[in-house]
Amino acid sequence: MTYESDDELAARLAPALALLAAVGETGHVTRAAELLGIPQPTASRRLAALADLVGAPLVLPSGRGIRLTRAGRMLSAASTRALAAMAAAAREVREEIDPGTGRVVLGFLHLLGRTLVPSLIGGFRERNPGIRFSLAQGSRQDMLRALHEGEIDLVFVAPMPLDDPDLASRPLAEQELVLSVPPSHRFAARRRVRIADLAEEELVTLEHGYGLRQITDDLCAEAGFEPRIAFEGQESETLRGLVAAGLGVAVLPRSGQPPAGGVVEIPLSPPLFRTIGISWPRGERLTPAVRAFRDHASSGRTDLGPGFRPAPDQARTPAPDWGS
Repeated sequence: MTYESDDELAARLAPALALLAAVGETGHVTRAAELLGIPQPTASRRLAALADLVGAPLVLPSGRGIRLTRAGRMLSAASTRALAAMAAAAREVREEIDPGTGRVVLGFLHLLGRTLVPSLIGGFRERNPGIRFSLAQGSRQDMLRALHEGEIDLVFVAPMPLDDPDLASRPLAEQELVLSVPPSHRFAARRRVRIADLAEEELVTLEHGYGLRQITDDLCAEAGFEPRIAFEGQESETLRGLVAAGLGVAVLPRSGQPPAGGVVEIPLSPPLFRTIGISWPRGERLTPAVRAFRDHASSGRTDLGPGFRPAPDQARTPAPDWGS
């Protein structure tokens, strides 16, 4: 069977997108049918009809299940992408009709979940009680990847990805960085410490991929030495525990509350602040709920919680192309 154009064939295939995606996900006709709520014989007949449309088999028996042919894999992958785009469009339409009942998928660094994120969401929800949030935490690297892949709508990260042409960013808040040491450390009684003073110290840091690790490495490089890393972790509170145990010192954000037992926080000289930014895909249309929360968070008139201060006004001027 031949068609006048690729568009004609695509139009005939479109009603079966969900089946193709489900078969690709499960590798089994029966499970795919269960996911879609249709009888298994119906799913089998539709697959056979699709193979006739395409002119090539889409599945082959494999043990007690099936495996996709090359043509089947291509159509299954395309179906998954198309369904994701349609789901996003359906969500946008629903929220355009009723912006007060939308959803925001927000990604952020682990440490920001203590005060910054709850403060911003709490203030926003006072005026928008019907908007829901899905929260994702992880490293800067993981959060930016998820933003690129459309898994999340907005991210709070530091440092901001200013060199990424696909993302738009705006400064959100500043947070002071300090040196955390155990009470018995020779620096514990000091009023300030220079980064250069850490050349002979053993440091505990976050792993590569975390923004704070990038900042620490850059600070040491600017001071002319390579850091001596004793331990690497994935969470700032774990680092504080290692410091308290006397296993090293760490450059960490000021806790915003009395330091945990066994840790002394010493300001750096000169004082050092990291900028927390809010980022989103450039050029993509944001849903009303996402756009409203982005504007709320970056307005400079919101409660950021202890340990944070608004980014300076002069740094808040957006780039000419905000994206949406």
